[in-house]
Formats: sequence, C-alpha cells, structure tokens
Amino acid sequence: MDRASECERLSRPRFQIASTTMVVGLSIPSLLALLSLAPAIPVWAATYGCSDSIVGHQFLEKFTVQAIDDLTRGRVKYVDATTAARLNLTYASDDHFIARADYTTVLDPKGPGRNSVRLHSNKQYGKGVMVYNINHLPEGCGTWPAVWSYAEIWPTKGEIDVVEGVNNQAYSQANLHTLPGCNMSEYRLMKGSTVATTCDYTVNYNAGCGVAYSNQHSFGPGFNDLGGGWFAVERTDKFIKTWFWSRDDPTVPWDVKTGADQVFTDTWGIPEANFPDDMCDIRRLFGDHNIIINLTFCKNEVEHVLTHTYLSLLHFSSLPGGEWAGNAYTQSACPANPKYTNSTLACEDYVNNNPEAFENAYFDFSWIKIYAPSSALDLDVNILQAYAT
Repeated sequence: MDRASECERLSRPRFQIASTTMVVGLSIPSLLALLSLAPAIPVWAATYGCSDSIVGHQFLEKFTVQAIDDLTRGRVKYVDATTAARLNLTYASDDHFIARADYTTVLDPKGPGRNSVRLHSNKQYGKGVMVYNINHLPEGCGTWPAVWSYAEIWPTKGEIDVVEGVNNQAYSQANLHTLPGCNMSEYRLMKGSTVATTCDYTVNYNAGCGVAYSNQHSFGPGFNDLGGGWFAVERTDKFIKTWFWSRDDPTVPWDVKTGADQVFTDTWGIPEANFPDDMCDIRRLFGDHNIIINLTFCKNEVEHVLTHTYLSLLHFSSLPGGEWAGNAYTQSACPANPKYTNSTLACEDYVNNNPEAFENAYFDFSWIKIYAPSSALDLDVNILQAYAT
C-alpha cells in the first residue's frame, strides 16, 4: 500500500458513536478512559482527516512540471519535466523532494532567463487543511520563490499565497487575490502584520491583501539555517488562516510535527495570517485549487496571472505594475552594477552574470499532507459522561 492510499485509509473517522452504549467497539467508560490519556482536544474541535499525502518520489507523480512562459515577466525560463530531470533541477528520494534553479550558466542578456521549475498539482483541493513540511527554501538576491494555490481560470475562484518572499528577507508573507468585493480589516486576531486590506485584483495592480509573518525565521537564510519548518493553511467558508512553526519551535503541535492522520486546528494557537469573511464572501470567491510551487527571479508584482481565456480578456500584459523582487533588490543590500540605476535592471544583470549565487536557490520538501473536514472526535464529553452513568 502506498503512502497516499494509507493516508486515505487512516482518514476514516475512528471515533464515532455507533450506538448509545458503544463507540467503535468500546464501551463509553472505556472510551472516556482512553480519551483521558490523549492530548487535550477542545469539545467540538475543528477536526480534519488525511485525504492525500505527497512524499518523496510522489512529488514527481502528483505534480506536473510546466514549461510555460512566466507571465509575470521574471528573468526565468521554466523547463519541462524531462529537461528538469536531465539538468538535475528536480530529484527525489524516499523522503525528500528537491526543486531548484540552474546555478552553473552565465546568461545571454538577450536570451531566455535562468532555468527553473514550476510545479502544478494534478489534483485540486477545496476546504480543509494543507500542511507543508519544508526543509529549505530558495535564497539569494533576485530570487522570488512561492508556494500558493489557485483555480485554473484566475482569479474567478481566488488565489491563496502561503509562502512567498524575495531576495534574502527574513519573513514570509501570506496573501489573497480575488475578484472585486473582498476586503480585510487592518486589525484582526493574528500574529502577522497587515500589509494591505484590499484583496481585489483590480486594485493597486493586484497587490492583494497581504500579511507579513511575525516569525523572522519564516523565509530566507534564517529559515534554512534552522532546518526549515512547517507551514499550514486552513480553508473554510468562514475564514482562511495560515500558520508557521520553525524547526526548533517547542510549541509546534504534535499533529503538525508528525504529519498525523488527523489534525485539530483549534489547538494550533493564533495564526500568522487570518482572513475572515466579515467583508469577504469566501464561499463565493474561493473554489477548488491546484497547488503551485515555483521559483522565478526579479519578477513583476502583478503576479501569478496564469489564465488563458481570462488573460486575453484582461489584456493583462498591457497593465502597468511594480516589480517586487526587482524594486526591492537594491533596498535589500544586494550587489548591483553601478551602471544600472534601475533596480530591476540591476537585479536582472546580477541573475544573468552570477550563476554561483544560486547554489542555494532550491526547495527541499519532506512532505505535503492534505486534510479534509472530518467528524472524528466531535464528541461532547458531558454527553459521554451522561451515557457512562
């Protein structure tokens, strides 16, 4: 049995009331005794069962390596699966998956960008939880890695950015991009800091309603020096939340750390980013998503526009827009040729001429676990005690 089918098997609820006196073969007193030995779980806790698991070689089976143009105009060339394997840009073991950019080639400034990869999950996922166990994120001046999700006809069913940053910044950023009609309050219950409050892609050149993570080891060299960590996102009709725990964080929940077959998000504490439905119809604006993992360079802030029909309707390539990695390049203490006063041109020149700078521009995933809503352990202890007496 492979890991995915095992995950699906384990996701079936194991604690459901089968009668007024028995729970999966256990008497109520026996179940209460069993529960007393388990970690504290809130009554009616938000509970999710594992529905898919992506580990090691399965990344190459459950994702497509896409050789497409980078419509954000990054200094990148996305290669296909065969080329990626031949150039050693993707490779896997039983419990690791690596995806990286080329770090040996000096580029012709008039030619294509640096070889890199863009991974697109073959399956779509909706409401539930995703946990990403990541050991290493791409780092280096000019890099712009991201882990995110979207629906094929962007932005009709929204976009969720879970991991994103540029250059060697210390913190990651979560973000939403939607059709008009989605806004966030500046002040919400979360650890992160509000960057913007309008998720509408037509406002501010599709900057989105970003939240900067509070953890200064959630991106870049700091993240990698600690051996990475865990990112998680929870989606319901009422909210979208993201969390992050560094590898050395003593508070990382047990179910997150172990990739358990069930997770209980109510025990995870305050999220880094919280996007409630107070001023955003999440049910209407978000649908089933594909997971995207990509690494580009010096790309345009008007990001992730990956539509076909919708893109032509928007005439998106003619829209003005800032460039995050490019504009932030010289502000990030990154080396720049003095002949370039434009930050983006300086970024592209660096990417062209310094391949060795991208030796650490790679993703290293241990696994991704996907969880679907479950009724497991949605038990009122007071009712159980009443049955036991």
